[in-house]
Amino acid sequence: MREHEVDRRTLFRFGLGGAVAAVVGTELALPAVAQAAPSAEFPWIIDCDSWGARPPASTLQITGNTTNKIILHHMAFPNVTDYSREHAVQLAKDCQDLHMDTNGWADTGQHFTVSRGGYVLEGRHRSLETLEAGEHQVTSAHCPGENGNAIGIENEGTYITETPPEALLDSLVELCTTVCRKFGLNAWDIFGHWDFRMTDCPGIAFYAQFPMIRSRVLDALGTPIGAIPERRWPDIWRFVDGPVVKVAQYLLAELGYELTPDGVFGQDMNPIVKDFQARNGIPVDPDCTFDLATWEALVPTLDKHATGLPVVALQEMLVRKGYADAAPTGTYDHATMKAVQAIQRLHGLTPNGKVGTSTWCAVVGGSVREAFRG
Repeated sequence: MREHEVDRRTLFRFGLGGAVAAVVGTELALPAVAQAAPSAEFPWIIDCDSWGARPPASTLQITGNTTNKIILHHMAFPNVTDYSREHAVQLAKDCQDLHMDTNGWADTGQHFTVSRGGYVLEGRHRSLETLEAGEHQVTSAHCPGENGNAIGIENEGTYITETPPEALLDSLVELCTTVCRKFGLNAWDIFGHWDFRMTDCPGIAFYAQFPMIRSRVLDALGTPIGAIPERRWPDIWRFVDGPVVKVAQYLLAELGYELTPDGVFGQDMNPIVKDFQARNGIPVDPDCTFDLATWEALVPTLDKHATGLPVVALQEMLVRKGYADAAPTGTYDHATMKAVQAIQRLHGLTPNGKVGTSTWCAVVGGSVREAFRG
């Protein structure tokens, strides 16, 4: 079984909240480089040799794509209270065994793993080597469509109702800060798995901590407030699926485009996205990427008088992220307004219940400037 043939249900059945692989983009045929163990630059990261990883089942590729984001996951493993290094090492071994023996992957899917005790471990071989180089990442298997573009970090535990221990969060912030420095990323380039995939990962409770995590990374990087963009949207494109894609489909359908909002970025969406971009004076992207201009031309303003598909899109996201529990009605009611106000407060926005551009950005998983001022 090849990496890209495994669906997420297999992972949940065996207790892992990782993802399947999808190799997208140009790969560089670079020779394997023997990696020193441990890393002289990052001795706090336990490399594959040090935790006793098995060798990859096949040659690992280095992507030719530019790394443009970090994607955070929870592993859907138990929230253990064994915070030892020994447990972290066993966690890495168990994860690799699952990925290789059950899923048929070449190696561990993610680039790095953070244990509940705060230990950081290399996941896929060559992840530490390419982090040190800071140029092209090793192609991974943590999120279809993003495996050549995003550094994937698995966090031990299940965080739908619980939040990670402080030790894990501290190490995660340090790791994200390091990845940002080496690959030229920013704190607003941190996303969750469900921003690019139909999944419950990284968990409702953990995801609500993302504004705090991004702010801590911003401080660690020393990024000035003036450098923060007003909004950073999730750049969905023709190789990803998920709830954010479904939101885009609802909004396009509201404009009269014929498509079914199912969260699948199928071939039918390609001409639609290109037509929408052309009609709105936006450079037509060959990969149908929803960049800032595309999102901001697409999202409508919603208030208490709104109805229709955009409200359904909003309500579905509010339910998914734990701000509401009622089925979508397509009518902007009082419960919807209260849920919108809650997400506005989390992201530092004025809690007026009006869904403008920045609130939409926060709803679909992006970062807004106000969230960094708390």
